[in-house]
Amino acid sequence: MARSKAVAADEAARREGNVSDKIKFALSKVGDAKALAPVTQFGSCVFANKPGDGSAREQAASCQKVLGGFANICYEFATKRYRSNCINWGILPFTLDKDTEFSYTEGDFVYIPDVRSGIASGKEVFEAKVIRANGVTEDITLYVKGLTENEKEIILRGCLMNYYAAQNK
Repeated sequence: MARSKAVAADEAARREGNVSDKIKFALSKVGDAKALAPVTQFGSCVFANKPGDGSAREQAASCQKVLGGFANICYEFATKRYRSNCINWGILPFTLDKDTEFSYTEGDFVYIPDVRSGIASGKEVFEAKVIRANGVTEDITLYVKGLTENEKEIILRGCLMNYYAAQNK
């Protein structure tokens, strides 16, 4: 729970214009940190080869969201249900090509420019940057394939509950 509070505190501070040196450093590797800081959202990301198998998959996405989760990156999802659970919690379900070698460690960032407008327009391929804690950057291609119009709207609204609330206004 402490990690969740730390992520939330960092994000709240960033929204108020108090950007940590770590975030400034990462953003400076992809552009003008001062200009990017107010318009870039930060959250945690889970990487797994094939997430979503087993009895815990119903709770896994909700737990990830509580811990500040914004995205999953994987080679494939073990089940359609787990992918749907991620979407329902507003977690971006990114996949990688099977031949892409990928790993990241604590302190690394994955920067995905214009992801919100990309999801809204139906984009399925996102060019991203992995920013290592030591400042080295690497290009990576992420995919969000086959989102339905409803799934896009759920992600854009932040979660399924917000989507339903908007339907009832």
